[in-house]
This record gives sequence, structure tokens and C-alpha cells, in this order.
Amino acid sequence: MIGQGRIVGVILIVVGLIIGLAVTLWLLSGLAEGTLRYSGFALGLVMVLVLAIPFLAAGGYIFVRGRAEAKEFVELGKERRVLDMVQTQGQVRVADVALEMGLTRDQVKKYVYDLVGKGLFTGYINWDEGMLYAKEARELRTNKCPNCGGELGLAGKGVVRCPYCGTEIFL
Repeated sequence: MIGQGRIVGVILIVVGLIIGLAVTLWLLSGLAEGTLRYSGFALGLVMVLVLAIPFLAAGGYIFVRGRAEAKEFVELGKERRVLDMVQTQGQVRVADVALEMGLTRDQVKKYVYDLVGKGLFTGYINWDEGMLYAKEARELRTNKCPNCGGELGLAGKGVVRCPYCGTEIFL
């Protein structure tokens, strides 16, 4: 589940604080009653640190990592939404995707390239027209541009670019 790391991190931090506070209060009460010497008190404080610091450190690390994972899930959710929009409609204007999701054109472009790089999306885009088309990879296995019919050239991993009209085909 999203956010579990943050919850576990907070729990570990609280456990570390409770252990540290409880043992420190116990040591202080022994010092006040006179049943504990200062050397024993100092040793007890070292033991508190040995017990509490691992909980605090692990809790802090897990909490920070959980926040980073939550941000990653938000980005993945946006990518998934772009993919769903294109695949359900077959073709969609980049401007419509950007407007509906509150993104910039560059962010939409980044999400599309990420989806292509992950092998989750095949289709093509005409940046001049601003249209994104979903096609099955087997339908795109040709050396002709689906937009203008021109000869295609390789542009990068999973991306073929038409040198005539600028259409990018994602395989």
C-alpha cells in the first residue's frame, strides 16, 4: 500500500522515543533515590542510546523512503492515466491530455517517452498536429510513416522518427 513506509517509520521513531524516555526516567529516579551512582547512570545512558538510536535511525530512513515512494506512485499514476486516455480513445490531442490532467506539453511528452521506454505504449505522435495515436506494435512494423508515407529513420530506443513530417513512431 502507498504510504506504509511512512507509517512504519513513524511507529519506529515513536518506539525509539518511548524506550529512550522510559529508561532515562527510570535512571533519573534511581539517581534521585540514591540507589544508583553516577557511573551507573552514565552507563545506563549509553545503553539507552544503544537501544533507542537504531529505532530512531531506522524509523527516519523508512519514513523518508516512504515519502519518496509516495511521490513515485503519484508520477506512475499520471503516466497510467495518460496511457489509459490514449488507449481508450485510440487518438487524443496532446493539448487535451495536458489540459485534463493539468500538465504542460513537455510533461506529457516526458510521460509518453517513459511509457515507451518501459515498453507499455506503442503508437505514434505527430508533434506538429499535436495528436497522439495508439496502435499495436504489429500494425506499425513498416518502414513507411503512418502520417505522410515517407521513409522512416531510427531515432532512439523504441522510437522511429519520420524525417519528412516529424512524426515519432513508438515501437
